[in-house]
Amino acid sequence: MGKRIVITGRGGTGKSTFAALSAALLPGSKLLVDADPDESLAAMLGIDLQKSGVHTISEVLYNLQNSKGQKDLQSMPLAEKVEYLLQLSCVYESPQFDLISLGTKWTRGCYCAPNDVLRALIPSIADSYEFTLVDSPAGLEHLNRRVLTRVDDVFALLDRSSKSLRNTRAVRQLSDSIGIEFENLYLVANHRFPAEDVLRLAEVDGATCLGKVERDPTVEQYDWEGRSLLELPADSPARASVQAILEKAGYLPPSQTPR
Repeated sequence: MGKRIVITGRGGTGKSTFAALSAALLPGSKLLVDADPDESLAAMLGIDLQKSGVHTISEVLYNLQNSKGQKDLQSMPLAEKVEYLLQLSCVYESPQFDLISLGTKWTRGCYCAPNDVLRALIPSIADSYEFTLVDSPAGLEHLNRRVLTRVDDVFALLDRSSKSLRNTRAVRQLSDSIGIEFENLYLVANHRFPAEDVLRLAEVDGATCLGKVERDPTVEQYDWEGRSLLELPADSPARASVQAILEKAGYLPPSQTPR
C-alpha cells in the first residue's frame, strides 16, 4: 500500500505550490487528488482539464443526479455507474502522475449514495499508486467528503498569523471528530514566514516543524504565465526547499548537494 499525504492550510499559504513541487520530486507512481474547490492544482501543473476532456467528479455526479448524458448506463447499479464514469472521464493521465479533481460541492441537496461509493472507490484507486497527494481546502473538517480516511502524513502550510497557528493546533482534534487517522503532522512555514520565527513552530505540541518554503520569484512568474511548476529549474529556491522538507520527512534520500 502506497503512502497517502494530505496537504492543508489556510487559503493562500501555498498548498497547491507545495503539492505541485512534491509531485515533481517524489519518485514512482503518483495520484494527485485536488479536493480544493478553487481547483488551482491543475493550473499549477500547466493542465487545462476542460481542453483535455477531463471532468471533475462534481460534474459527473451532477449529471448523474440530473440524468444528463450516458443514457445507456441508466440500468447500471449506482456504484458501478460512478466507478465507470470516474475511470472513463475523471482521471487526467500523464507520464509523471495521474490527477483527479473533486471540483465544487457535489450537488445541491443530499447525494449520500454517490458519496458513500466514492469513499470506498478513491482509496481503492489510491492503492495502485506509490504516493497519493491530496491538496485539501483549509482545515481537515473540509475533508468530510472522506475521500481518504487513512492518511500517513499531514503537511500543514502556515502563514505568519495567529489564525493559521490556531487552525493547525486543532488539526488532531478535528481529525478525531471526523474519523480521519494519520501518523504525523508536519508543519511547513510558507515563504512569508520570517526565518527567525520558524523556530517557534517547534513548540507546537503533537507536530514536527520541517522548515520553510523559500520565496521564489520564478514560481510567481510561472504562475502568471500559466506554466507548469514541473518545469522549474533544479536550482529553484522553492523546489530546493521542498526537496529538503521531503528529505526530513523521509520521503526522499538525503541529498548530496550542499545547501
